[in-house]
Amino acid sequence: MKFHSISMRPQFLVLVFTVTILHRVSLDSVSAVCELSVKDRNKVYYYNLASPERKFPHGILSEDGFYKVAANGTVLWFQLCSSMIFNHDPPSCVDCKDCGGQSHCGMGCSALVSNKEGGYPVCTTLGQPSSTSIDVLDKKNPQKGIFVNMTNSGPKHNCSLSVSVICNSKGVQGPQTLQNVGFCDYITELKHPLGCAKTTSSNGNGLGWFGTLMIIILCLIGGYLLAGAVYRYYFLHVRGIDVIPNLEFWASLPHTVQSLFHSLVRRFRGPSEGYRSSYSPVNF
Repeated sequence: MKFHSISMRPQFLVLVFTVTILHRVSLDSVSAVCELSVKDRNKVYYYNLASPERKFPHGILSEDGFYKVAANGTVLWFQLCSSMIFNHDPPSCVDCKDCGGQSHCGMGCSALVSNKEGGYPVCTTLGQPSSTSIDVLDKKNPQKGIFVNMTNSGPKHNCSLSVSVICNSKGVQGPQTLQNVGFCDYITELKHPLGCAKTTSSNGNGLGWFGTLMIIILCLIGGYLLAGAVYRYYFLHVRGIDVIPNLEFWASLPHTVQSLFHSLVRRFRGPSEGYRSSYSPVNF
């Protein structure tokens, strides 16, 4: 038994490593599907529905594994930016081959709808995680929110679900309405703080070339002073303030700059009253 456990250990480590990589790839793919950046005038609006927040550790994804809304005998299940997971209350459908099959109905797709046909609930897959796309609700007002669109290509019809995510910083309001806008095309909406964009200025807040140049010059001057001070202290054994290299130059630098400034002012403005001659003409 001891030898068997030791021989299995590398295989176990490989399994753990593989599962970790797959989990990481899955998280990255969910995050990529749920991200959107829109530039409008001088602002950039950024959305990330899968971004964990303090109050929403799973982002906009439902902690139940799915959202559910019903209207006029039609029942719709969906999950945003990921596949649905049913730990309770799974769909009971006659046909569920595109979304987990009869034994795992609802698992594997991102949207599923059930309608009564001949007295039996028949399910139709509306969306897959791989076919999810997002965009802003209003191009003129990106702060209003975004919509998530999911599609599924069936053998007879192409179906879809569009979910409007309205910006609501006060809290979450789940889907309450459901509209059928085509043979198997549906729209619904919910309100969520993650529907609100994070805005930044597109003008940039960098230093620019002049600021970068000034930083380089200051760094060079600082490096020169430091290297010179170390050399004079340890090799020339200079102590006190005289350890600063070219001390006389640095001490006279403010006066030199001031004189240069006044010289330029006089050149462009001409001599001031104080510099004009005060003699009076004399008639002989």
